[in-house]
Amino acid sequence: MTVKRSKLVSLLALVLYLGSSTITDASSTSWQFPAGLTNVVASARTAGGGYPVPPGERVPVAGTCRPGPFDANHSESWIAAKPGTEDLVGSSKFFFDKYSTFYMFYLGAHQIPHGTPAGNNQIQGYDCLSTGTQAMPPSWTDTTDPNLDFDTQGRVYQVMLPFNSFFDATKLHPDGEIDISYSDDLGRTWVKGNGGQPLENTNNASAKQAGHVEDKQWVAVNHIVGHRFQDHVYAAWAVFNGSSNGQGVKVKMAVSRDRGQTFDNAVTITPPSQVGAAATFVIPQIDAAGDVYVSVVSFPPNGGASTIYVARSGDDGRTFSPFVPITTVSAIPTAGLPNTRFRDGITESFSASPTYAGHLYLTYEDWDAVRGQMDVKLTQSTDRGLTWSTPIVVNDNVDAAGVPTDQFQPSIAAGPGGAVAVAFYDRRAACPTGDASILAADVGRANFCIDTTLQAYKDTGSGAVSVGANRRLTQHTWDPEQPGQHLGGLSQYPCAGARDPCPSGRGFIGDYFGLVVSGKNVYALLVSTHYASDVTADEGGPVYYQQQVLATVPRSSLGNGY
Repeated sequence: MTVKRSKLVSLLALVLYLGSSTITDASSTSWQFPAGLTNVVASARTAGGGYPVPPGERVPVAGTCRPGPFDANHSESWIAAKPGTEDLVGSSKFFFDKYSTFYMFYLGAHQIPHGTPAGNNQIQGYDCLSTGTQAMPPSWTDTTDPNLDFDTQGRVYQVMLPFNSFFDATKLHPDGEIDISYSDDLGRTWVKGNGGQPLENTNNASAKQAGHVEDKQWVAVNHIVGHRFQDHVYAAWAVFNGSSNGQGVKVKMAVSRDRGQTFDNAVTITPPSQVGAAATFVIPQIDAAGDVYVSVVSFPPNGGASTIYVARSGDDGRTFSPFVPITTVSAIPTAGLPNTRFRDGITESFSASPTYAGHLYLTYEDWDAVRGQMDVKLTQSTDRGLTWSTPIVVNDNVDAAGVPTDQFQPSIAAGPGGAVAVAFYDRRAACPTGDASILAADVGRANFCIDTTLQAYKDTGSGAVSVGANRRLTQHTWDPEQPGQHLGGLSQYPCAGARDPCPSGRGFIGDYFGLVVSGKNVYALLVSTHYASDVTADEGGPVYYQQQVLATVPRSSLGNGY
């Protein structure tokens, strides 16, 4: 047997110390469902406005937006809990009509009151139906990259990235912009914040040009009751400036101090002298003291290992401390993981404790070139990000000799009472037999089909300590090559390469998924192709679209006072 670096590293429980930060590993047990686990499909058929792609083309035509169904793939997601409740809002990519292979989608919202999925809708204000015009802007061909956070009064915010996929070198249409939208009714209706204006001026660069292109946006809200910065909203995003080597990327932040009505002018927070010329994957977080933290990943211009950095602001996002290098991380040298067509996702996930000031938790995927596999790692700080623990491997799987498996795309969340959770996509289980959702060519394949795994941690003031072994979150293993069916002659497989057939490394299962810890439960909003849709394929039978599944685990079932 080949044993991964894991919780088996020490049978006596490995304790790692650095800067008073502690993470404890325990020996592994079998990969089991936690008591009380439920999986419920959260995505459902809805309708809205979007763009068809003309026959023989890869991109839409301006002015052709029309009503249509959102009953296809639902990939990439985030989820947030209203503070002090079990009311949730999710957001994910809703692919339009039958055009998944051309990467045509809008963000949609999932209403989940009391932890139970209750509805879906397209986020209003970006398509020709909800804006009442085909002018661009305010209409756009797509919106992307779900992210959510609540304030203390039940308002949920999302930084929006609307863009046009015309790739128009004549600059007749702007490429994209950064907006803020919010909802006061658990995501049913959305209003553009900042007076309806973008957080920075709409750019006119085309995606075919080397220009100012925004991407990878995120939001964090101070929901500490009584704090002097209560309900302040922090929006952050990356700007790709198209330098000659393709590596010029900076991170910007804008702050609202009136619940999203207005925002200060955006400022750049990543000095190249500290993080290099290319920093992205920006994730802002708020700790128990109300300090704002930001994690970024810096990519060297000539390849090699990337570095994850974190910086802190104690003055409401006006200034930031120097960025502290946390760890280097190795990305897979190909576009995607072995055996499958989907591309790899975002490197890191970052969270700050709402219980202990200055306690920070960072998880990331790391490619092991020697073993030929991806692992999930965790590091943490208990001193406001000044020092960090030596990273450990979170996944505790034991692989058969010569058959490595991948664990990837981790998400991390910190909740009340010191609870911390890491969840990740996991290929330790072979594709099952006797399951109609598994393509015949994939039955029995190793390191191919996907589950989601949870690892619980508890922080009682000295740092997060693991609570038990890895737990299985998905009740059904799913096939990432689904949907393998066609509709109207078009492949239904979502393709970031906007082609049919989709080239290797350009398939899409989402670059990340949602995880949140409430007072009672751990919730994950994740992709699965196990569940048959009500759409009939050209080949007959159902299309097995990517659906958003809400996995719920009672905190009480995880043990040790979790």
